[in-house]
Amino acid sequence: MKSMEKTQGKIGIKEFVAIILLTVGTKLSDNTPNILYEDIANAAWLSIFLICLIWLIPLVLLIKLNTLYKDKNLIEIIQHLFGKYLGFAILFICWFMQTYVMFYNSVIYPDIIKTMYFNNTPLLVIALVLMAVTSFGAMKGLESIGSTAWITLIVIKISLIMVLVITFLQGEMDFIYPLLGEGGWKLIKESYNNSSIFTEFLYIFFIASSIKNTKVFTKGLWIGYIFVSIEFILALVGYVMIFDYYGIRLLDYPYHETIRYIQLGFLTNVELFFFPFWIVASFIRLSFYLYLSALLFGALFKIKQFQYIVPTLATISVFLGLIPQSITFSIDYLREIFLQIITPFVLSLPLILWITAKLKGELKK
Repeated sequence: MKSMEKTQGKIGIKEFVAIILLTVGTKLSDNTPNILYEDIANAAWLSIFLICLIWLIPLVLLIKLNTLYKDKNLIEIIQHLFGKYLGFAILFICWFMQTYVMFYNSVIYPDIIKTMYFNNTPLLVIALVLMAVTSFGAMKGLESIGSTAWITLIVIKISLIMVLVITFLQGEMDFIYPLLGEGGWKLIKESYNNSSIFTEFLYIFFIASSIKNTKVFTKGLWIGYIFVSIEFILALVGYVMIFDYYGIRLLDYPYHETIRYIQLGFLTNVELFFFPFWIVASFIRLSFYLYLSALLFGALFKIKQFQYIVPTLATISVFLGLIPQSITFSIDYLREIFLQIITPFVLSLPLILWITAKLKGELKK
């Protein structure tokens, strides 16, 4: 009976892994690859490998803290270690970063849908429908997001595997050379600058107390981390094999151009076969982002029923997203600067938390 009470309202490993795979993995189908191709050309896939290595130490430190402070999430750990005022400042920065991510996703995803699939539909209409659906998902809570992610995960990933297999069969392996792109030093430098691409792995710790237990959380995190890293690397290799070193830099959305380019027997308009899987994954991803943003806002201002903030955050994101006049150019430029600014913060925060815990003597417990 006791164990039932402890796990009530919490999600298990299947739902947790599904959330990671659809939240981080879906990034390979938006404009995220463009940032790497722009800076590192055809060595972008190697950059993902280096970024994964860079994230290992922060993740190990966060897991140690999560194991030490059982039943606490990262919000509570930050408040415990940094105190009322500094803790508030750190969490406010985290909330601002998450809300900014929501803002540019509310621009990019409607733009993908309009540019690649529904040219005649007004952008505002697409944005409103997208945010209405994701708001509904976020308001239903983490359990609902996790269940939906798990139910749809298999078919979404099968569709992605199909795309990758066809891409490798129809692409040219010679296009991935030279392996180091524009040079080893530039590869290392830009990999570090863009390592905040995987900031979601830090934010996952904000829901740690909503996972069944610490062991399940740690196991699920590593499974998700390894799977996402492999699929990201394979996708970035596949895009280059199809479009070559020069062509890939000219594309705004490589995944969607890929599913337009590849051939599947006698079928035409292959992209319409894969589009439904992508849009479902996008709904789940944006729902989780909205949930996180509301969760942090609620923690900052002591709002217990934080789900009710979701519609307000979604509405603000939609209307802020309409400000840039040249959407793709503006948002790509802003995002690249944003990633470079937040990288030192997201990579150093786990180390600072761990040092603070050690100085307080709490690691000896």
